Amino acid sequence: MAVARRHDGRRANQSRPVKITPDFVRTADGSCLIELGGTRVICTASLAAGVPAWRTGSGLGWVTAEYGMLPAATGSRRNRPIGKADSRAVEIQRLIGRTLRNVVRFDRLGENTLTLDCDVLEADGGTRTAAITGAYVALAMAVRRGAAQRRCPATALRGAVAAVSVGIVDGRALLDLDYAEDSTAEVDMNIAMMRGGKFVEIQGSSERQAFDMAQLDAMLALARRGINALLRVQQQALAKGRKR
Repeated sequence: MAVARRHDGRRANQSRPVKITPDFVRTADGSCLIELGGTRVICTASLAAGVPAWRTGSGLGWVTAEYGMLPAATGSRRNRPIGKADSRAVEIQRLIGRTLRNVVRFDRLGENTLTLDCDVLEADGGTRTAAITGAYVALAMAVRRGAAQRRCPATALRGAVAAVSVGIVDGRALLDLDYAEDSTAEVDMNIAMMRGGKFVEIQGSSERQAFDMAQLDAMLALARRGINALLRVQQQALAKGRKR
């Protein structure tokens, strides 16, 4: 019996094509462009001396993040959030920051701050998970460059992390939802996981219909498959970056 394909021809357990271009912003300590289907995000990482006031004197470093979308990223122009907070962007940048803090040893980073900037060029679903996946590459490159310049040790980085979206659409568990799927999903989840299989973040909610344990297990299994593939793409991008 033929398995029904998704609207773009993918199987239920198939991610969109992903490409990570390292050193995309050469003036940054670390950077990449991540392309996930029709979603494109520029990620940069900047290493600077000093930490927030509440952290000063602790000997510990810090990681923080900012996230935003270009006005035309979704097709119809959005106004820039000048002078007022964009609640969605604030929620996403907090997600990015706390996820990436899991891969940094603050005691070894010293009183330095790594700032991650994620700017969405085009959005077709999965911008926050693409930002996390790309931000890790930018962060790893910034730590590597900082170590080469003796601003921080290479051991400040303690692992890798990537993220992917999953959901239930028309009763089926699907990996890596694009906008068309996300906008009609009964259940929408974003999963972040480290190399080795430990989960960092599980965000999920019923959009139209409650889900059971079997569906949750199916989504987590899809997420693990997708994230393992993304972790491999990250390492390939970092290897290319080392050659430049």
